[in-house]
Amino acid sequence: QVQLVESGGGLVQPGGSLRLSCAASGIRFAIYTMAWYRQAPAKARELVATITPGGRTNYGDSVKGRFTISRDNTKNWVYLQMNNLKPEDTALYYCKVRVASADYWGQGTQVTVSS
Repeated sequence: QVQLVESGGGLVQPGGSLRLSCAASGIRFAIYTMAWYRQAPAKARELVATITPGGRTNYGDSVKGRFTISRDNTKNWVYLQMNNLKPEDTALYYCKVRVASADYWGQGTQVTVSS
């Protein structure tokens, strides 16, 4: 079955960086668009970034210029490099893939930006 496992979250000071990773299994990873979402307490889940099989990327307005999504199709990993982190980036970050009209999510990794 489809499985997504995120890692790399943690506590970081404002202006710092983190790199999130998502390991995918159970799918032909190289043919699917992958996405990162986030959800802060009492807020709706928000699209952070997407990357197509060919590497075309798209970002939410709040992270443009600070975050970079990438993928390794040989290892079935998708990454989110987050730079210049702000307190408002604090959230649970999820990896997602849509397969045959069904969305699959990881369990999430917590990112907390605080001094």
